[in-house]
Amino acid sequence: MQLTGQLRHILGKKAQTLRDDNLLPAVIFGKGLESVPITVKYNDFVKLYKEVGETSVFDVVIDGKQHPVLVKDVHMHHITSTPIHVGFYEVNLKEKINANIPVEVINEEKNPLIKNGEAILLILLNEIEVEALPTDLPENFLIDATTLTDMDAVVLARQLDYDREKVEIVGAEPDEIVVKLDYAQMLEEEEEEVEVDEAEAIAGIEATEEKEEGEEGEEEEATQAN
Repeated sequence: MQLTGQLRHILGKKAQTLRDDNLLPAVIFGKGLESVPITVKYNDFVKLYKEVGETSVFDVVIDGKQHPVLVKDVHMHHITSTPIHVGFYEVNLKEKINANIPVEVINEEKNPLIKNGEAILLILLNEIEVEALPTDLPENFLIDATTLTDMDAVVLARQLDYDREKVEIVGAEPDEIVVKLDYAQMLEEEEEEVEVDEAEAIAGIEATEEKEEGEEGEEEEATQAN
C-alpha cells in the first residue's frame, strides 16, 4: 500500500487554503531525519487510514521516492472530528520500534453471561505497547469474548495471541489483566458512587468560581478607587 504526496511550501495557518482544495497538510519525520512538510489527498488518506490504522507500515511517495512510514499523529477538528493534519513517522525497516497496539474484543454479544445481563465485559487495557520490527507489528490483540465462560474470568497479557518470536510486550506485566468479566450489579453500584463524587466535585467547582468572582470584584473596586 502506498500514498502519494507533494512537498508543501504553505505552512502554519495558511494551510487552511490547502484543506479547501481537499488536500491534507502532513509532515514526514523520523529518528535522525529532518522533518519534511507535505500534502496528501484527503480522501486517499482517509481510505488508507481505515485499512492500516497506526500499526501497519506503508509507503508515502514523494517525487518518486518511497518513504516507509507509520501513521503516528492525527490531529482531528474539534467539531467535525475529521483529520486536519497528519504526522507520518518514517521507520527503518531493519530496526525495532515501540508501538501501541489496540486491544479488540469480538463476539461480546455471543457470550451467554453478557447476553442475559448477568455480566459485563471490562477492558482494562485498551492498548498495549510492544517492541518489534515495523513490518512485524500486530494489527491488534484480538480477544474472543466467548472464551470467557465463568464470572470473574480474565485474560492476562501473557495469554494474548501473538508471535512471541517477533513481538515483545513491553507495556504490560505478564500477569496484568487485559479484559475481565464482572457482575453487572456491581457496576451499577459503582456508577452510583461515581455520581455522588461528581456532584461533590461540581459543588466544589461552583464554590471556587464564586470565590474567584468575588476576588475579581474586589480587584475591580480597588482599581476604580485608585
